Amino acid sequence: MATPSLTANAPDVQVDIQTSYLYNEDLAPVPPSRRKWGVLSFAALWISMSACIPTYMLASSLIGGGMNWWQAVLTIFLGNLIVLVPMVLNAHAGTKYGIPFPVLCRASFGTRGANVPALLRAFVACGWFGIQTWIGGEAIHKILAIFIPSLAGGTPLPLLGITGVQFASFLFFWAINMAVVYRGIDSIRLLLNIKAPLLIALGLLLLGWAYQNAGGFGPILSQPSAFDAGQAKAGQFWGFFFPALTGMIGFWATLSLNIPDFSRYAHTQRDQVVGQALGLPLTMALYSFIGVAVTSATTIIYGTTIWDPVDVLTRFKNPAVLLLAMVALCIATLATNIAANVVSPANDFAHLAPRKISFRLGGFITGIVGILMMPWKLVADPSGYIFTWLIGYSALLGPIGGIMIADYFVIRHQQLDLKALYDPHGQHSYTNGFSTVALIALIVAVLPALPGFLAQVHLIDGTGLSPFLLGLYNYAWFVGFGLAFTVYLALRKLAPNS
Repeated sequence: MATPSLTANAPDVQVDIQTSYLYNEDLAPVPPSRRKWGVLSFAALWISMSACIPTYMLASSLIGGGMNWWQAVLTIFLGNLIVLVPMVLNAHAGTKYGIPFPVLCRASFGTRGANVPALLRAFVACGWFGIQTWIGGEAIHKILAIFIPSLAGGTPLPLLGITGVQFASFLFFWAINMAVVYRGIDSIRLLLNIKAPLLIALGLLLLGWAYQNAGGFGPILSQPSAFDAGQAKAGQFWGFFFPALTGMIGFWATLSLNIPDFSRYAHTQRDQVVGQALGLPLTMALYSFIGVAVTSATTIIYGTTIWDPVDVLTRFKNPAVLLLAMVALCIATLATNIAANVVSPANDFAHLAPRKISFRLGGFITGIVGILMMPWKLVADPSGYIFTWLIGYSALLGPIGGIMIADYFVIRHQQLDLKALYDPHGQHSYTNGFSTVALIALIVAVLPALPGFLAQVHLIDGTGLSPFLLGLYNYAWFVGFGLAFTVYLALRKLAPNS
């Protein structure tokens, strides 16, 4: 696909907009000379990001919830196939105009209003940053406990709920992440190149161990679903499947919004579309199968379901093997964390005050918020991981995606004025920089899932509410996306400049 003439003049556009307070180098349109990402680059990006411990935990949590292996893998594949659609659509503007996610949001939310979706996305990324940092810190904690067994125990600290050694290990790994942020985003290129092979090798190691110790794949894959007739949760499959599917979509609903942060470097639209299609759904399904198989094997080997791979690795008898596995896990987690959970919030926080907040400072803000969110509580159990964390934030991100796609494809027919996106007094200033149409559509689309979320986190008693109203929470991403898409289009027709 040919590069649009507007984009071909990107260097000239940058010269004209550099005086705007909405501009800094990190948020500027990427010129054609720097757009070198091809199909393989996008496929490698998704293979690298998908082959991670949270993917493993995602599959394992479905097993813990009662699914058998093929039900879990199919649910994950379907969820990623669905989220691929908004992923590719939102990537289009990034590729065509070279702009990042928060700048694209200015078209629909306004030059100042864009901070609303940017910050919502940023805080979710902070949570994910914290989760990945916790995983890496726990790996370090387990390594230390191999050589100093007394470190494995300890009394949980007040408020935190984890031991001092666990918290110190978490902060140590956090400091490594911050050091990478300080050196700049280019410093992770080497880590990303070696990361995917490392974690895939670790996954295969676990798979081989499961095969050997569980007596082959037969016993592993023959474990029945808890939803089958005569089982503990017979007849409850669909009640678990749909919220689980929503959770699977929520897993990458984050990147489906800020994918322009990466697609702005794409050479052509074909490169981003084909590369993402090849790299995302299949990798998620294949790597999640490893999680499913190993988790199922732990039920056979130990008589209990162990869904955290770090806990599985601690059962290994050879300290050298365990040490190598944990080091590989730390390096792989570090690379994923920076690529998936720092790039976006760093840009999003920079968008608050482009002249004062750089990418580096935005990354440091991400790190601080990631600590305050106490991520070890987000992944404390499979139920909370899916039904509270993943579905909860999908209720926010689905509506944002619906508004962005409605605005770019239906209202603007893929045509943007680059200069206007950086003009505080231009067409995207709306009302004092805020689009009331977009904000109303966002609020309306989030409201249906709110009662179910409040009941899920036990802030209200859901017994007195309508089952239908509570049930909407299980479809939060779908309901929010569709409602925001429809309401935004209707209101924008009525009030084009609001």
